[in-house]
Amino acid sequence: MKIEFTKMHGLGNDFMVINQVTQNVELTPDMIRAWADRHTGIGFDQLLLVSPPSSPDVDFNYRIFNADGSEVEQCGNGARCFARFVYDKKLTSKNVIPVETASGRIQLRLEQNGLVTVNMGEPVFEPAQIPLQADHRQSLYKFDVDGDTVELASVSMGNPHGVLQVYSVDAAPVDKLGPKLEAHPLFPNKANIGFCEVVDRDHMKLRVFERGVGETLACGTGACAAAVVNIAAGRVNNNVSVTLPGGTLEIEWQGEGHPVLMTGPATTVYEGIITV
Repeated sequence: MKIEFTKMHGLGNDFMVINQVTQNVELTPDMIRAWADRHTGIGFDQLLLVSPPSSPDVDFNYRIFNADGSEVEQCGNGARCFARFVYDKKLTSKNVIPVETASGRIQLRLEQNGLVTVNMGEPVFEPAQIPLQADHRQSLYKFDVDGDTVELASVSMGNPHGVLQVYSVDAAPVDKLGPKLEAHPLFPNKANIGFCEVVDRDHMKLRVFERGVGETLACGTGACAAAVVNIAAGRVNNNVSVTLPGGTLEIEWQGEGHPVLMTGPATTVYEGIITV
């Protein structure tokens, strides 16, 4: 069986995108892990699957698989690439595209300047819905890591996030602390861990250790989570730039009861065919 795919990236967070609307494709975790290998496969952080709609009020179903073969609820950089893919492939002629994810409905908007804005929905702070093992909502949660206490904020952007404030993202212990917090028992479904430096009220820097992937050049939901945490704490403005190793995203959040809007680029790298 031959499968057509597209390699894309959003600020260096890279994806293999497969069209399941016009192709009959069945995936297994072993296939995804083999394709994700950067030495012997295609190489990517996540695989995105464009599927037919599951209900009449959306245009597509959007599924996301990590490089380790696990399926996850949401991917913000992937959502921008998803919008660019379905438009460029003429699967839709709309500039505003409603899609269904494992965590609910989101709206994608193609801007005239070539960027893509994703309405990520409202952030979720209740621990049970993140999910996070805690009795009640708190601004900071205490995690025991090898006998030391680490404090971090937590929020769901359709997937679970922990956010640590650091003095410098360049000096942050992402490789050492990221995997320990990602798989911490307080996160029953694991979590994406963001290391955030507030530069000023309009600008933050961020590195993210992604669940099931490791550190990536960019994480859209991670940028949203970090912005939400810092906007809620009053450290930054409601419109804030978040610079990741791969580039900058613009995040807007007007506070609780409002959705998070994320704007950034989506780039096609190449088209390919893989034989199974």
